[in-house]
Amino acid sequence: MDQKRLFLAIAVSLAILLGYQTFLAPLMPKAPVAPVQTAAQTTPATPAGNAAAMALSGPAVPKNVPRVKIDAPRVRGSISLLGARLDDIVLTDYRETLQPNSPFVRLLEPRSDNHPYYVQYGWTPATGETAKVPDNETVWTASADTLTAQTPVTLSWNNGAGLTFKIEMAIDNDYLFTVKQSVVNAGAQPVKLFPWSRIRRDYKPEVAGYYVLFEGLYGVAGGTLKEMNYDDAKSGSEKKNGIAFDSTGAGGWAGITDKYWLAALIPDQTVPQTVNFRHIDDHGDRYQVDYLTQEPETIAPGATATLGSHVFAGAKLVHLLDRYQDALNLPHFDKAVDFGWFYFLTKPIFYAIDFLYGLIGNFGLAIMVFTVFAKAVFFPLANYSYRSMSKMKLLGPKVTALRERLKDDPQKMQQEMMGLYKAEKVNPASGCLPMLVQIPVFFSLYKVIFVTIEMRQAPFFGWIHDLSVVDPTNIFNLFGLIPFDPTVLPLVGPFLHLGVWPVIMGITMFCQQMLNPPPPDPVQARLFKFMPILFTFMMGNFPAGLVIYWSWNNTLSIGQQWLIMRRTHLDKTKV
Repeated sequence: MDQKRLFLAIAVSLAILLGYQTFLAPLMPKAPVAPVQTAAQTTPATPAGNAAAMALSGPAVPKNVPRVKIDAPRVRGSISLLGARLDDIVLTDYRETLQPNSPFVRLLEPRSDNHPYYVQYGWTPATGETAKVPDNETVWTASADTLTAQTPVTLSWNNGAGLTFKIEMAIDNDYLFTVKQSVVNAGAQPVKLFPWSRIRRDYKPEVAGYYVLFEGLYGVAGGTLKEMNYDDAKSGSEKKNGIAFDSTGAGGWAGITDKYWLAALIPDQTVPQTVNFRHIDDHGDRYQVDYLTQEPETIAPGATATLGSHVFAGAKLVHLLDRYQDALNLPHFDKAVDFGWFYFLTKPIFYAIDFLYGLIGNFGLAIMVFTVFAKAVFFPLANYSYRSMSKMKLLGPKVTALRERLKDDPQKMQQEMMGLYKAEKVNPASGCLPMLVQIPVFFSLYKVIFVTIEMRQAPFFGWIHDLSVVDPTNIFNLFGLIPFDPTVLPLVGPFLHLGVWPVIMGITMFCQQMLNPPPPDPVQARLFKFMPILFTFMMGNFPAGLVIYWSWNNTLSIGQQWLIMRRTHLDKTKV
């Protein structure tokens, strides 16, 4: 095997894998600030012949409307009685920033505000039906003035022609609403209606823009996870008359996801329904996920038809999603957290770190303890690798002499080198094994730190107050002594953020490199000397928790490698 090509290929591969996330994706996480909508907030008509005609048009929504308060353990907000919209949700466990007086995170927002985002339920008459159904201008009556975890609220409206529409809402101690849509027919004729539900976002949010993080329209239909970002929803809707994706069947869930937050409709898992992902161009970009029953409900005279469902509106806590998945028999609800392609590895890593956090009380220390266990699991492989590298280092003079003697005959030189390695039972590729094994663990841990809300605003020690964002210190302004932010400079600015922990990581990588046998090729040796510098700058824009993991992992590797080298019973005279 050609050692030069092997090591060079691995170095380039690592640079591409890690550099892609740093240099091609946005370098710093951005706060999700949405553009202000100035146009009147209206709901446009849906295509003719579409039974899911949830197009409830009307004038701009007034600011002051009658409301039912929501007062639950983890949620505050209100329900608009104008149009029966769940449109005001504040998550009282989370603040926008680390400042103690920072505003609580607001998930849903009324149509009268700048960033309309809401959940709504209603009915559409079947073909040929003339029954009057509630719309955006309907003012509902509430059975109570406050919705709590102990007190459900029922909204009702009578159409004046024998039909009474009801929406009963309840909330648990977390983020799950239980909803029952009912129609009471006190008339003399049967009525056919399609119940529907929808989540609507009447603006396009500014997403983080990371390749490893999905934000947009999201859900499970037909047992398959479906994700569609805002741009794809817009382009897809243009081709399919407003609908970017649709699927019919029983089961599943769908909604709109952000990095840490989710608003998702959970229909009755036994009732066949059609789910649609839509983009609506109406004086701005509007995005909608909706469900419509496949068959209309027939309400006979004197009868009541009821359809139950749920809506999740809150933080994507892993254990909470697991609990809802089991309790409601939801397919893949835990994948509302974007664990990615390495799901089979990423989620167990999260469980392990979360368990250790429960014992230790600090996610940074939990990551470090997890690293120790991970090193123990791969100890046999690392032991073999480091022993082989120790032998390689002792073989260095012989390899150098051989290359010098046969420098004019590369083919013979390669043959004799392979013969030497075979005679000494040395595998020149063994030094790459720990790095190759570490790559999937690295990316899985990256996902855990970057996408799980449990890591959001999780402190370590000293200046690291949030493991999920970059180290806030910067050597290029002397750690804040110079009142200047070099990252704002054009072109070079994104590369001028280098905190203390990335520097520590670079030092540990350099020390580890010093213990390895130097490549016999001078060009390759010079290239490898620059690797710690390259990785230091690359890691400067990764979450601090990941850099701490990498630094600690390097430190453990240095100690492990040093011990193995001391215990390797080899002598230059025996080689």
